[in-house]
Amino acid sequence: MSAKNKEEQVSQSNKDDAASKNLGQMLLESSLITQQQLDYAHELQRTRGGKLSEILTEQRFVNADDLVAMLSIQMNLPYIDLKRHKIQPEALKLIPEFMARRYNIVPLDVVDEALVVVMADPEDIQAINDIVAQTGIKVNPAIGIPNDIRDAIDLNYKATDAISEEVKRLLPTVKGGEARLIQIEDDSAAETPAARTVSLLLSQAIRQRASDLHFEPQEDRLRIRYRIDGVLHDIASLPVDINPVLVSRVKILADMNIAEKRLPQDGQMSFSIDGREVDIRVATIETAYGEKMVLRVLDKSKAMLNLGDLGFTTERMEHYRKLLAVPYGLILVAGPTGAGKTTTLYASVNELDRLGRNIVTIEDPVEYLFNDINQTQVNVKAGLTFAAGLRAMLRLDPDVILVGEMRDSDTAKTGAQAAMTGHLVLSSVHANDAASALLRLINLGVEPFMVSTSVICVVSQRMVRRVCPHCSELVERPAEERLAYERATGEPQGKFYYGAGCNFCADTGYLGRTGIFEILTMSEEIRQMVVKQSNITEIREKAAEEGMAGMFKDGMLKVKEGVTTPSEVISKIYAV
Repeated sequence: MSAKNKEEQVSQSNKDDAASKNLGQMLLESSLITQQQLDYAHELQRTRGGKLSEILTEQRFVNADDLVAMLSIQMNLPYIDLKRHKIQPEALKLIPEFMARRYNIVPLDVVDEALVVVMADPEDIQAINDIVAQTGIKVNPAIGIPNDIRDAIDLNYKATDAISEEVKRLLPTVKGGEARLIQIEDDSAAETPAARTVSLLLSQAIRQRASDLHFEPQEDRLRIRYRIDGVLHDIASLPVDINPVLVSRVKILADMNIAEKRLPQDGQMSFSIDGREVDIRVATIETAYGEKMVLRVLDKSKAMLNLGDLGFTTERMEHYRKLLAVPYGLILVAGPTGAGKTTTLYASVNELDRLGRNIVTIEDPVEYLFNDINQTQVNVKAGLTFAAGLRAMLRLDPDVILVGEMRDSDTAKTGAQAAMTGHLVLSSVHANDAASALLRLINLGVEPFMVSTSVICVVSQRMVRRVCPHCSELVERPAEERLAYERATGEPQGKFYYGAGCNFCADTGYLGRTGIFEILTMSEEIRQMVVKQSNITEIREKAAEEGMAGMFKDGMLKVKEGVTTPSEVISKIYAV
């Protein structure tokens, strides 16, 4: 449903119960809710208070777009769809970030010497008065979807200026090593310029959905990069002199040795942002110009830990769920680094009965913690390797064992034996496709007959970027992409959905990622081929003959649906 934008100033009068009833009647007349839903919402409003609009969306009786469009009509206010409107920098400078977050508002533009402000609650008179006091100009409120406003705040308020100010304060303290260590170790209030700089960089990274932060000292600068949707983006260029201070600050937080700079180190810490805790994994290594540091963000609120969120088609997901229901055997997830193998393993474990079965894991490292699962982390210094942990777990009466990765002969052999002796074993392996994963096990020293007997299936996967839904449009593409699409689907196509670039995707044209998959199920014929050590091409052809759709085809089917682009699929399949 849509509503015409009417750039008019909001009436400041308070809305009474009759106004709420009017909203309910409007939704009823538009067939957006039923009388039963409205009565239930009114009952909740009477017993616990709150706004009718919030209760209706909370109960999922009406979607946010329809509700906000109806509210715009009721309040005689313009409805601004932030997915389609570009926020102007001059407007953004007028309202500080703390005020935007406090009132859930975002300045959109300055029109005729008045500031257009998109608000989740245009009836908040205090907010409007504070905005007028802050800006000194007339305010024209508009209504927007609350979640969209929060996303717009995260994407548009950059920490660049604040970081520059902290760096100016930090530089005078790094003239000598002694002064630097005194500042870093004095952590009583965590209010040093180094602490604030690290906090700002982390906050911005998490709000921009970054999975990794790279601190890379160069000859003349400190290069800061974020990995967003699998691609690295330059974010800031800072004086290289401050790198030791920032590294030392992070090392303290991650319980690492700040005096050791020559050897690589690993650590872990937590970071609080917007009311939620985010785990951070830290790794450092010495380079020619100083210590390089990478921070891996493990945000549970953004993790895809359910099979339905990974990108499986309905048919493949049901097929995979049936394979997970097999009581014993080996399920492998294959792909290169960054293909999402660990996420798929976690989502698979999430599908299992954690109350009636004993599920144990050996991981390096433990990335996400689950209730009712016994998780163990590899500790090489203490002698706890994948193989040693796996052998120990077999004495703990397990039903299901998750092994983070089969990277050596001992682990692979022990895992295959466990799968043959009544345990369901899930693990990952570095291989380019499903058929190659079987050969990889043999190369690791597992006898072909053990591979054929133990393996239930192999899931091979890649992660591809999603086309931004807010700015996608059909565009003509080169012959290479058209031919690749036709080869996979058998259908000629000249135009594909690509993102033009907008606020919500930081002008990249992509927003988020999804998986593309192939599932090789071990049939009797394929088992015999493994025992005979047939070549990979023959196994691939047999699997295709038995109905396995390859990753390339799965990717191009997602192109057909407008989910991703041909260039993404081609680069992820053939770039390894």
